[in-house]
Amino acid sequence: MKVRKQEKKEKSASVVKKTNADEKNIYDVIIVGGGAAGLAAAIYTRRKLLKTLVVTMDVGGQNLLTEEIENYPGYKERSGPKLMQIFYDQALSFGSEVVFGRAVKLEKTKENLFKITLGDNEQHTSKTLILAYGKVQKKLGVPGEDKFIGRGISTCAECDAPLMRNKTVAVLGGGNSALEAAELLSKFAAKVYLIHRRDAFRGDEITEKKVRNAKNVELVLNSTIIKILGKEKFEGIIVENVQTNERKELKTNGLFLEIGYVLDTEWVKDFVERDKVGEIVTNKKMETGAEGIFAAGDVTNGPYKQTVTAAGEGAIAGLSAYNWLMKKEGKPEVKSEWG
Repeated sequence: MKVRKQEKKEKSASVVKKTNADEKNIYDVIIVGGGAAGLAAAIYTRRKLLKTLVVTMDVGGQNLLTEEIENYPGYKERSGPKLMQIFYDQALSFGSEVVFGRAVKLEKTKENLFKITLGDNEQHTSKTLILAYGKVQKKLGVPGEDKFIGRGISTCAECDAPLMRNKTVAVLGGGNSALEAAELLSKFAAKVYLIHRRDAFRGDEITEKKVRNAKNVELVLNSTIIKILGKEKFEGIIVENVQTNERKELKTNGLFLEIGYVLDTEWVKDFVERDKVGEIVTNKKMETGAEGIFAAGDVTNGPYKQTVTAAGEGAIAGLSAYNWLMKKEGKPEVKSEWG
């Protein structure tokens, strides 16, 4: 994930500790997604003093993948991860709470509240919901994966590589992102396993050569991960050779997934309308048509998938969620500044 664990500890007051669901601890809004849309929404809901929780697998979303942002107004550093760090710090500064994990289930309670369940069975409840998670890391679909996302399993080597100093790690993938992650991690970790289900990589030859020449990188080819090890904490993986079916246990301190991104709206399909490609349908207020549920960013059917449009939609979703709550409670809404 994009924010280093040391930084998270420093901001522990804003990071939710994993506990069993407490019905008394009801949020005004839960925002699923920690990219531009989700974090912008959190900034706006907190400025309206709504009790806000952000549920996310990482901080930055698709912006973790680029170091060349040239079209975000007023931002000249270009780095996508650095821009998202600014978003994150601002959201925290206003009092947003954050929990790291994968949302896997949505339910409506008998009190007509929204209950979100994470992959490790952590649950949180709110009055409104903003879906702003864009594309998410592809799932391996193996036991233990959802439980340890953000807690041993990372989707961003650039952020978490320094945390792996003198440790043993594994990288899964066969493209440029996997090769680059392995090369970077080799500069920090004592040992790096690069796991790929084929015997040839799809990335640049120059990067591949650097990886193959790194003395502390071991290639685990024709293999895939079939299980994540650990009960309370991540302890390693089991890999299986796809040709011989031979299995091997690798004790590692972390796993970096570099297997691509997908749009995942199956878990909310019973609550919101989706188009033919699975995007969530919204109106100009970022309303989904389901009472109390809003959506923003790349997960919606909006025509433009840009950081600046995602942030704008997140702001709109945050204000719309506030208005919905105010209307429900018989309080004044935010009115248009143009009458």
